[in-house]
Amino acid sequence: MKIVVGLGNPGSKYEFTRHNIGFRIVDNLAQDMETEFKKAKSYYSLISRGMINNHKVMLVKPQTFMNLSGRAVNRVISYCKIPHQDLLIVYDDLNLELGQIRIRKKGSAGGHKGMESIMQYLNSEDIPRLRIGIGNPSVSFNFDCMSYVLSNFNHDEEDEIKGTIKLSTEAIKTIIEDDFEKAMRKYNRKLIEP
Repeated sequence: MKIVVGLGNPGSKYEFTRHNIGFRIVDNLAQDMETEFKKAKSYYSLISRGMINNHKVMLVKPQTFMNLSGRAVNRVISYCKIPHQDLLIVYDDLNLELGQIRIRKKGSAGGHKGMESIMQYLNSEDIPRLRIGIGNPSVSFNFDCMSYVLSNFNHDEEDEIKGTIKLSTEAIKTIIEDDFEKAMRKYNRKLIEP
């Protein structure tokens, strides 16, 4: 079984924020799999189960808020007894241009609090991930990182991010159906094509 975790913050006020792109991608994947999320209190998450081309897949949306994502992820993989390589974390990244995606088998958290929490709970950096570029206006004066990630995409960005969600969903399916190397070669491009 593969477990795909989208990171975000629970609640309607955060639904379309930059920080919640992980939630939106697993929502899109659930729609493709024709499955729905259900509350699983023991996992501190919303969970959806289904199949992608004969592969069992569990989709997870932690409900612990971003900074405690590790608590939920640790609970899920402990119950399911899966190795880290069968896990995929999907989250926003300030260090990538808007619309850019990056697939990696391991690495640092890059300052992302949700990923930091997961690495701390799992005591490892060897955690597969799909990072989604949300842009970074840090060159501007008085840049407030927290306000930025908790802001919604503007109209033009939202159009672009819908394409990124679709592309990311395809990338996840490639990871599950084929392998990481193929997915990295195909999707780790500079930006999505219009």
